[in-house]
Amino acid sequence: MAESTALTQFTSLFENKTLSMLERMRLNPTRRLTNRSQGEHLSGKGGTSTEFSDYRNYVPGDDVRYIDWNIFSRLNRPFMKQYQFEEEMHVVVILDASSSMDYEDKFERGKQLAAAFGVMGLLNFEKVSVYACNQHGTRPVRFPPATGRASMKRLFDFLIGLEPGGDEPVELAVEDVLRTHRGRGIAVILSDFESFGDLQRPLNMLFSAGLEIFGVQILAPSEINPEINGDLRLVDSETGQTLDISSAGDLLGLYHEHRLMLEEHLSTLCRQRSGRFLTVNSGDPLEYVLFDLLRRKGWVR
Repeated sequence: MAESTALTQFTSLFENKTLSMLERMRLNPTRRLTNRSQGEHLSGKGGTSTEFSDYRNYVPGDDVRYIDWNIFSRLNRPFMKQYQFEEEMHVVVILDASSSMDYEDKFERGKQLAAAFGVMGLLNFEKVSVYACNQHGTRPVRFPPATGRASMKRLFDFLIGLEPGGDEPVELAVEDVLRTHRGRGIAVILSDFESFGDLQRPLNMLFSAGLEIFGVQILAPSEINPEINGDLRLVDSETGQTLDISSAGDLLGLYHEHRLMLEEHLSTLCRQRSGRFLTVNSGDPLEYVLFDLLRRKGWVR
């Protein structure tokens, strides 16, 4: 029975039930001019195209004029007709694949979130691309812009094949991505943000490129609530630098203070550029993050 279940699983990134729920969700950006209830993006030049492209599940609030009633009569389920728009909106996912993400299950959670944001974009006819950045001085590994349900399996296979490792800080990764990307929409940054660089310049570049910033800091449970006993030697996973610690109690208090300061700093940087930011615990259930946390924060609906 277990083998049969595994064979029918669409992807190893999450359960079929989770995927089914994702297919009914939408990203909820604040900056762009769209009429989502009709399934249309408004072109900056005026007007929209009417070229049919794909189907998606009906979501309460959708305009019933776009239901395919022929399919409804056969399946007794409503499906929305989708059309290719004059000005396609982009969902650009930037996944930090540096060595610091190779800790506990941070990178696995990053791939799951990249897949989730990708699904929501693909099935709402956004143009989705993914960049995995790990080695400084090399081009990011890229899933080229794609759209529609037919691209979902390729996206999953791309993400499953990624491995963490490298020394590229997230701020340089963003700049590398913008050397090749063109198009307005959303930029989702999935990272632990454990670097010493200045993020103001790359975030300014994203904002100027017409991309609304969705910053997601992914931390492991032991990074959010570490347990420190006795003397320790801390080793930076990307630079190899070491730090000897002897007063664990004082260090814990200082650690929590600095972690919260970093979180507030990152949140402020995103908000100042009309973006959003949140921190997720990689140990939390994926369904909680997707269907509770992101909904409460207004990122999805």
